[in-house]
Amino acid sequence: MKQVRYLFLLLPILISILTACNGKSGRNEIQEGPKMVKLEKTSTGYSLVVDGEPFYVKGAGCEFGNIQSLALHGANSLRTWRTDNGRQSGKEVLDAALENGLMVSMGIEIGRERHGFDYNDPVAVKKQFEYVKGEVMKYKDHPALLLWGIGNELNLKATNPAVWDAVDDIARMIHEVDPNHPATTMLAGFGKELWEEMKPRCPNLDFLSFQSYADIINLPKYIDEAGYDGPYLVTEWGATGHWESPLTEWGRPIEQNSREKADSYLYRYKNVIEADREQCIGSYVFLWGQKQERTPTWYGMFLENGDETASVDVMHFVWNGEWPENQTPMLDSLLMNGKTAFANITTAPGEKCSAEVFVIDPEGDVLKITWEIIPEVPREEQSEGGDFESRPESIATEFIPVTEKSVGFNAPAMAGEYRLFVYVSDGNGHSATANIPFLVK
Repeated sequence: MKQVRYLFLLLPILISILTACNGKSGRNEIQEGPKMVKLEKTSTGYSLVVDGEPFYVKGAGCEFGNIQSLALHGANSLRTWRTDNGRQSGKEVLDAALENGLMVSMGIEIGRERHGFDYNDPVAVKKQFEYVKGEVMKYKDHPALLLWGIGNELNLKATNPAVWDAVDDIARMIHEVDPNHPATTMLAGFGKELWEEMKPRCPNLDFLSFQSYADIINLPKYIDEAGYDGPYLVTEWGATGHWESPLTEWGRPIEQNSREKADSYLYRYKNVIEADREQCIGSYVFLWGQKQERTPTWYGMFLENGDETASVDVMHFVWNGEWPENQTPMLDSLLMNGKTAFANITTAPGEKCSAEVFVIDPEGDVLKITWEIIPEVPREEQSEGGDFESRPESIATEFIPVTEKSVGFNAPAMAGEYRLFVYVSDGNGHSATANIPFLVK
């Protein structure tokens, strides 16, 4: 009995020790209940306010990306495209964000006209409304929730304005059941005609969200021409889009190398997003992760192996005001047969070829260079609007070193459209990359 009594006497001490240990673990305490998020307009412009404190969105699209690394690089928010991404539930995403001190712009996936959804079908629209309401009720009280994003690029290749009636019904419902979080919708670009169509149909949206890539430089002009004077988020922006890029003679887009992309990210952020503190309430850069879309390197700020590219360095800089201690290798250019990607390179099947990359590392790290040839995505399998696209399998190729940064190889034996890729790693989780399209005929 004495042992039991002593154990009870020790329990408060043990609890105190465990509490102190948990406090030193670096884990955030899990806050109960929702945060109050609202929009405010001051003499200097619009601002999101979270529990009474101004909140300028420094975020990234991060559906499958590394949430912990996003926080470590200085972001304060992440954006999703749907409540359940197929790998994680909305709660799991929200919990992970909360654990890392981030807030979530929670996307709600609704039907797109280009995928066959008919907004003139009242039964389908009602069923969708009830589904969305159920999702809002599930997650509205989570303390990591920042706002709701109703649909993604619903205007892309759409002709039926009834979609905006459905969006407004959802926004009104959100205000009724969740007064703590604003609602927006993510638009593919913007213009006067679109706003004239939306404005009378969407009075319950709290603000608009725009998605634009190279054309983002014209976004201030489009907003001014449309006469939109409310707040906005930029919910997708990043590398120059494949539809905006120069083409080879056989119609394949030429991708910027990783350094050129980083330069574009910095310029676009400084001259468009950061420059407008009157209406712009922040942004979500695309994409904090990796995806296949025309190539496996085009839009992701990370490579397939998880390495960060120079665009991550740029976002670290704009979010923190200083560059990361160890930066990505600086790739100047890639040549194939002594020519750039703009030279419309053609070869015969099996022809002897050469490649050379010009790259240095800011810290003098030892570089590891890897080469790969990948067929182009068949045209009939190319995705649209960021939809799923399969990655082609690489072509088995022997790359024979000539110098430290150049190789010889034989072109593929079969005629077709291909790309030569180079990946340059510093061994510290950072890589530079570039590719050249070429034609075997």
